[in-house]
Amino acid sequence: MAVIGLTGGIGSGKSTVVKMFGKLGIHWVDADDVARAVVEPGTPALKDIADHFGQDILTPDGALDRAQLRVIVFEHPEQRKWLEALLHPVIREELQRQLVPDNYNQPYTLLVSPLLFETDQHQLVDCSIVVDVPVATQIERTMQRDSNSREQVERIIAAQMPREQRLKRADAIIDNSRPFNDVERQVRALHERFKVEFV
Repeated sequence: MAVIGLTGGIGSGKSTVVKMFGKLGIHWVDADDVARAVVEPGTPALKDIADHFGQDILTPDGALDRAQLRVIVFEHPEQRKWLEALLHPVIREELQRQLVPDNYNQPYTLLVSPLLFETDQHQLVDCSIVVDVPVATQIERTMQRDSNSREQVERIIAAQMPREQRLKRADAIIDNSRPFNDVERQVRALHERFKVEFV
């Protein structure tokens, strides 16, 4: 069974697109969900993070203070490297486990990952779809959704692979700046293509 990577910059609408594939019966695993699960209270990874950054990185109920960690890793690139070296192997192992569902009759599953090309997760996929919108749209959507400042959003975008580079690496592109019905049409067309390619 094939694994297809679905990626795109922050605010590009990956969640909307993957739900459209879901309606067609496609199983997907979201790398962000897995990344959250591997640092839940009681996990070895969370203990390592607290040992490294100090107990202040935890909320009063013992969960990871994501907002505080985000600030630290964006201001200190060497801390981001440390965190990635810890978490990427753990996340990869869990992704591989979840990408093989029981009693599944479709020829492919989807790995949804904002950092598909930036991490070694691209090695897990047979081909890739990039969900694309202009950078101005990314900024606008992310500011509305997450109540982040423009500066914070621009910094996140700058830390991700540049849009042009991401598009060059894509095997397929979904233009998510189009109307909803048109995006659904693009998804259905890709689904039909993959059913033939990965029989």
